[in-house]
Amino acid sequence: MTEFLQLTVYGIVLGSVISLGAIGLSLVYGILRFPHFAHGDLITLGAYLALVVVTALNAPVLVALPVGVAGTAAVAVAIDQVLYRRLRRVAPVILLIASVGVALILRSLIQIIWGPSNQVYEQGIQFPWRIMGVGIKPDHLIIVGGAAVLVVALHLFLQKTKTGKAMRAMSDNADLAQVTGIKVNNVIIWTWIIGGGLAAAAGIFLAMDTRLHPVMGWRLLLPVFAAAILGGIGRPYGAILGGLIIGLAQEYSTTVINPSYKPAVAFAIMVAMLVVRPTGLFAGKKA
Repeated sequence: MTEFLQLTVYGIVLGSVISLGAIGLSLVYGILRFPHFAHGDLITLGAYLALVVVTALNAPVLVALPVGVAGTAAVAVAIDQVLYRRLRRVAPVILLIASVGVALILRSLIQIIWGPSNQVYEQGIQFPWRIMGVGIKPDHLIIVGGAAVLVVALHLFLQKTKTGKAMRAMSDNADLAQVTGIKVNNVIIWTWIIGGGLAAAAGIFLAMDTRLHPVMGWRLLLPVFAAAILGGIGRPYGAILGGLIIGLAQEYSTTVINPSYKPAVAFAIMVAMLVVRPTGLFAGKKA
């Protein structure tokens, strides 16, 4: 029982990180209609931008978090305006291929600037609290709590603000939204701001729980895609549930398979969902 509870804690933490990445991926797909394969490397970029603040100012990670989020959001918008904007009228597969190229460029730049070695925000071991035999690190509470705050903030933004309502309208029917006077370019820019910011938060939280590495986001991309597909690609609320399911499934699987095969669990769930219910669990329920 203790082992099950411990794996549940790890699954919720991992699921929170995956959910943040999957929400951004779903938003981009819902508005722009193409799978953004550079999303994993935006996750990595956010973690490393926060590292700059931590090392340069000797600041806590939570102080560096807004800098990483803002910096990654700015990079995401710049990539869209410089590259993707010119390709919006072509076939979506061209945008997909372009995003693969962007991913390779970002990953290479990160390796050139920060090197290929593992890095951490803080040296030393963080001793967990013991509650009924279950170990919970302070960082676990920060990760889950931070993800919850960001999800609630996104919900309020989508439901209460004019821009959020415009994004929901664009996701439902882009042509009709444009006819009704919605400023499409503004909606797209906000989509990249939110998607890039959430990706950065996911990367920072992942680095807090593990460590920084130039391919950390790339390795997380498969579970993020699996979560987005499980919840219904293009549906941010479904991505939240999908992320938690993928995170828990990966951790529970370690009781029967080698932990190094955890990504295969996400792949298996993604394939099963594509075969059984390609539209995802939240089919027809958009933001």
